[in-house]
Amino acid sequence: MQSKAATVKQYLAELPEDRREMIEAIRAVILRNLPKGYEEQMQYGMIGYVVPHSVYPAGYHCDATQPVPFINLGNQKGHVGLYMFCLYCEPGWQEEFVEAWKATGNRLDMGKACIRIKKLEQVPLPLIGRTVKKMTVKKFLASYTGSFGPSGKPASTKKTAKKAMKKSASKKTASKKAAKKTAKKAAGRSRA
Repeated sequence: MQSKAATVKQYLAELPEDRREMIEAIRAVILRNLPKGYEEQMQYGMIGYVVPHSVYPAGYHCDATQPVPFINLGNQKGHVGLYMFCLYCEPGWQEEFVEAWKATGNRLDMGKACIRIKKLEQVPLPLIGRTVKKMTVKKFLASYTGSFGPSGKPASTKKTAKKAMKKSASKKTASKKAAKKTAKKAAGRSRA
């Protein structure tokens, strides 16, 4: 559920009490452990922790007007969503996080880009804190920009990057063949 709130304070004030308590608890852990260089702001209708344009002027690859998202936290219809984009930039980061979460004995309800939280007691807050703390802006941006494939967009895995490179190479080959064919036709017409 995207909010139209302009500030984090306004966003929190609009939340139902039970959701506000959950979000404030998770937010407090994030803010306590957030490395220097990230900023808290509203992004995509929820609380965002971002790499600001002042640090990375190119912005988010999906929308350069947006700063690069690091983590988003928001109230959804049936849960609180914790979007840890930072887990998807480096191979192994997500697996390590999932293992550590499960090792706490807490149930993890995680989709591709979202951890769905229904009860605060099920959230290993120290794990979230450690995860946030270890991802400095420099480390996160190196991983984020290093995951870009030949298309200039992040490749989700090395396999995807290899596929993109092969596809790019085959397109170049096809373009060269088409150019040769066109040149042959043009040369044939000029002889006639």
